[in-house]
Amino acid sequence: MVAILGMATAYAESTLAQLYKVQDKEGQFRGGPAQYIIAGLKMPVLAHAFAIALIFCSGLVFSAVQSNSIASAMEDAFAIPELVTGIAVTVFAGFIIFGGIRKIAQFAVIVVPFMAAAYVIVTFGVVLLYIEEVPSLLLRIISSAFGLDQAAGGVTGGMLAAMSNGIRRGLYSNEAGMGTVPNIAASTSPSPHHPATQGFTQAIGVFIDTIVICTATALLILLSGAYEPGGALTGIALTQAAASEHLGSAGSYFIAIAILFFAFTTIVANFSYAENVVFFLSHGRSWALPLLRIGALSMVLWGSLQSVTTVFNSADAAMGFMATINLFALTLLLPKVVALTKDYFKYIKAGQEPKFDISEHPDLAEGVNSLIWTEKHDAPDTTNKNE
Repeated sequence: MVAILGMATAYAESTLAQLYKVQDKEGQFRGGPAQYIIAGLKMPVLAHAFAIALIFCSGLVFSAVQSNSIASAMEDAFAIPELVTGIAVTVFAGFIIFGGIRKIAQFAVIVVPFMAAAYVIVTFGVVLLYIEEVPSLLLRIISSAFGLDQAAGGVTGGMLAAMSNGIRRGLYSNEAGMGTVPNIAASTSPSPHHPATQGFTQAIGVFIDTIVICTATALLILLSGAYEPGGALTGIALTQAAASEHLGSAGSYFIAIAILFFAFTTIVANFSYAENVVFFLSHGRSWALPLLRIGALSMVLWGSLQSVTTVFNSADAAMGFMATINLFALTLLLPKVVALTKDYFKYIKAGQEPKFDISEHPDLAEGVNSLIWTEKHDAPDTTNKNE
């Protein structure tokens, strides 16, 4: 349910990020919630509050969550002490964040898609082996998530707890509505040349990430029998235990290596979100970047030594604050999202490639960089040819 709603919010925030994006001195597109709040709503205080929250969340707390996952996976699979893993991840992240060893980033670009494909193949392979059990497990997930059994017994506490946890973890999974992804969505040059194009791309990403991959992971765990309500196994350790049940010790190794690459590249991506916002706050000056880099690396080391509960509680608080500001802005800017969507489908219905020209939409022009969204083209003929 969070993913279905998230597809809508991801579409809206990424579409707005494209509409209000700006260009820096190097020609790089930049933008995101802070930009569309200040340009579209004329609320600089709210925009700066969001920017500060994003730096804390993506630049600091989320890095701790990822390093915690790596340290936990390495300890469970290879018995590597968390401190050793934390130091190693901090050092390598430092090389990339400070612009040192670019080959590591290039290596990750090659390896991560391979690991993602391998993870999907392995997970869906296990699910297919037990396909006859899948329908009952999906029903169990739904009934547990919505507390149908508890509701029948007159108990609502379990239902509320399940919903709360599902919303928080679902939000962490896809980040839809939080306002983090639009910072990267704004940096792209969409094809077709229309703000809604990137919005649809991000919506598809939420579907694949949360509905497809997360559901497959849940089935992997439930099919293994490793999950016990209230049990000691949580987080990555639970996934590793489930993989080991299906694949032997190789399963734990596979999950650990996958998490290493996934989480490490996510640390770098999270830093790029925060760096983008620092650009907004400092108006293009880089005086704050060294402080951000030191803070981010400190949190990487700190997160590797903390418990899963501690880092997730920190992330939950940060996510809630960011999402509240961003969703408030999305609600106020909804008419512009609707107008952009109608314009996009106007071209689709006419059998033409969507192209956005801000000069044709004076109602959307305020706060928009006209040089970015000026496209000379013939407007689609939407008249009824039979009339």
